Parts: sequence; structure tokens; C-alpha cells
Amino acid sequence: MFKGLLRGLKDLLYPNYCLTCGEKIPSWEKEPVCPACREKIEENLPPFCSRCGRHLPAEAVKKNTCPHCLDMEFYFDRAFSPCVYTGTVKKLIREFKYSGKDYLGRMLGEMMNDFIRQYRLPVEHLDFIIPLPLHRSRLREREFNQAEVLSRIISGQAGIKILERAIIRMRPTGTQTELDLRKRRLNMEGSFRVILPEEIRGKNILLVDDVLTSGATSNEAAKALKESGARKVILFTLAS
Repeated sequence: MFKGLLRGLKDLLYPNYCLTCGEKIPSWEKEPVCPACREKIEENLPPFCSRCGRHLPAEAVKKNTCPHCLDMEFYFDRAFSPCVYTGTVKKLIREFKYSGKDYLGRMLGEMMNDFIRQYRLPVEHLDFIIPLPLHRSRLREREFNQAEVLSRIISGQAGIKILERAIIRMRPTGTQTELDLRKRRLNMEGSFRVILPEEIRGKNILLVDDVLTSGATSNEAAKALKESGARKVILFTLAS
């Protein structure tokens, strides 16, 4: 009874609010979103495209590749995402990246770990995790790299070493939101450089980022890794 009274007093004085809908969350709830919003997270369900990892529409199942990827050249070998980039997850990722809420990395990273367990991804065959790097100017602005935060959560479960400085972003590329696919790819061309080729040569790499949209950024990073001798590059993002 006394504990219940203290919990009620805490809720009154220091209420927690859901980051997506703004409703008050009881103090015993550990996650930063309410149960109702958590239920609204749209899962990326199989069958998966063999290239981008998104859900395959029924008409594309026989080809094993979604229409978006048919004419695309990807340097990563496979891609996986546990969530669809919409609704609750989209809001959480924006809070995570742009509002300095790095503590969200624990919840978001565990969602990625759940996907690994659920679909039994063969992470035991991977040698290293490489977070997609930010340019130093963007890193100063955000004060953390969201891909590194997610990578640490995944590494803790999978037991795979993180190579944080194996690849760098050579120049700031700015936002790509207003660019079409061709311009996005041109904008990213040559923007990554591997500085530890001896570490990744012949290795299987898990390249981690928060979101896969057009794939231009992650594809350019995978290209740099492959050209420096990486055997396989598997892209793993929270949402796509």
C-alpha cells in the first residue's frame, strides 16, 4: 500500500509522457511510449525482398525481389529491417536523432535484437559490426552517432566486435529528402573511405544504421567496404 502511495505521488509530481501521443505513462512503465502506441508499431513482415529486405507484395514473390529493386545495383548482399518507417517508429527515430534522446537507443536496439532472435539471423557468421559513420560536422551537431548507439545494443547480444573507425565519411552530404534517386546516388558518390582495410579484408560485416530509404547512403558505404576487400556486407536498419 505504501509503495502504491509513493508511486501515485511520483506520477503526480513527475509524470512521464508518451513521446509519440503525449499521453501520461504510469511510472511503472519503463518504455518512453505508452502501450497503445507500442502496439501501433508496424512490423516488417515476411516474405522479404532479397535485396532491400522490405516486405514483398504478392505479385513479386516469384521473382523474390520487389519492383523497387529490380533495376537497382546494390553493393550490400542483403538488407533487413524489423519495422516499417511510419507512425510510432518514425516519430521515435526523429526524437532519437534530432532531439538528443540517445536513451531511446536501448528500446530501439532491443527491437532489432528481437528481430534477430525471431528470424534466427545467422549473426554467428559475422566478423564485425560497423556503424554507418556520420561526418564530423554532423557528429558535433548531434553529439552522438545513432548508428553507434544501436550497434552497441546489438553487439551486447550477438557478441560481435564493433569497428567504429574502420570507415569514415569524407564530406558532409546534407539532407537528401528533396532529391530524386539519381541525385541522391550522385550526392553520395565517393563520400566514404575505408581507413582500416586490413581489418575488414575477407570479413563478413554487419553494417548498421537507423533507416533505409532510397539506400543511396548505405549502398555507398557498402561499396567502399567491398572495394576494400570485405567478403559480405549485410545491412541492418531499424526501419525501412
